[in-house]
Amino acid sequence: MRPGINRGTNSVGDAFWMPFTDNRYFKANPRLLARAEGMHYWTPDGRQLLDGTAGLWCVNAGHGRTRIVEAIQAQAAALDFAPTFQLGHPLAFEAAERVAALMPEGLNRIFFANSGSEAVDTALKIALAVQRARGQGSRTRLIGRERGYHGTGFGGLSVGGIMPNRRAFGPGLPGVDHLPHTHDLVRNAFSRGQPVHGAERADALEALVQLHGADTIAAVIVEPLAGSTGVLVPPVGYLQRLREICTRHGILLIFDEVITGFGRLGAATASQAFGVTPDMICLAKGITNGAVPMGAVACHQSLHDTLIDAPGDAPGIELFHGYTYSAHPLACAASLATLDVYEEDGLFARAASLAAHWEEAVHRLAGAPHVIDVRNMGLVAGIEIAPDPNAPGARGQALFRALFDSGLLARATADILALSPPLIVSSEQIDEMVAHVAKALEAMK
Repeated sequence: MRPGINRGTNSVGDAFWMPFTDNRYFKANPRLLARAEGMHYWTPDGRQLLDGTAGLWCVNAGHGRTRIVEAIQAQAAALDFAPTFQLGHPLAFEAAERVAALMPEGLNRIFFANSGSEAVDTALKIALAVQRARGQGSRTRLIGRERGYHGTGFGGLSVGGIMPNRRAFGPGLPGVDHLPHTHDLVRNAFSRGQPVHGAERADALEALVQLHGADTIAAVIVEPLAGSTGVLVPPVGYLQRLREICTRHGILLIFDEVITGFGRLGAATASQAFGVTPDMICLAKGITNGAVPMGAVACHQSLHDTLIDAPGDAPGIELFHGYTYSAHPLACAASLATLDVYEEDGLFARAASLAAHWEEAVHRLAGAPHVIDVRNMGLVAGIEIAPDPNAPGARGQALFRALFDSGLLARATADILALSPPLIVSSEQIDEMVAHVAKALEAMK
């Protein structure tokens, strides 16, 4: 058997330090995935699991797509690596054109990274560089949002707002502040689509402008729909109000669409789904269907041109930033094949067509034991359960483990279950997922 091919064992060793994992618990109680195809994973002992999370929000076209696999294989044989510092390779330019064609009007300059975390740090650095090139060097402050998740680099960690992700690592970048989150369980519980209440929470940015001065703020970064914190759908009018405030005060607006990009909400981006265009969009995950790591930032051309054409600068490097693996040939090949699959299978439109059935199905859980909220948008849903007063988060983990053991892969954040299936999901499989969850909730103490 070739190296790297699963050998059908449930055993694990000590060498792998697992990310975002209770390592002690896992290594005593391992849950392993051995292979995947279409809508399913299989464990090493041959048990099938329905994939309710598109891997980790990323396998939008389903697992093992032949076109993507063959593109990666062929590219590895033809050109396994090429640097993009002062050099290039054709696929990098082709992939950038294809990604740009899917973005909102004007966001047609693509900077490639290798993950969502790198995409976020790239966008933050571009924002600072652009403000400086505009003669606004005092604009160094970055604004994130409570409960925001923007990866685990120090930039993304600093503007992020999930407390356990931050508390072990010190204060982070200086000069960072946060908007309040939009979750309003009292007024918006069991909303379908965008909740009605809460647009006024965007006005907190005006308060930060008054506190710090607009001339100190470079950018605001938010997830248009917050995923990792437990699926927080923006209230009606919230993103529009945030856009207007940023524009009025010369603040750049960055959307982190690492999760929502490439069809999750029934459009290429959440920006298009919500009708709000930011200055930059961070992308990853679905850009390659999760097959090869890749991230990207889609920038408005005016930002790019500000740096490239900065007056008075001597010819040379305009932005001292990048990664060894920016626009890696295998990642570009995977991305091009993935975008072909999305287009040929009409997966964005498919997601939009399934959204109504998805909404009806997940809201059937409203009366299940322990459920205190269900929220949805496109093909994503959050099911919030009442926490155990003595052990917050324990019920969420118990539910995740029970679902895995019963045949459904889901995602738990604290006491919120997130579902975000591949866009190839069928109506019957949607109903199957909901039935799994309902049964597990009935059995929960």
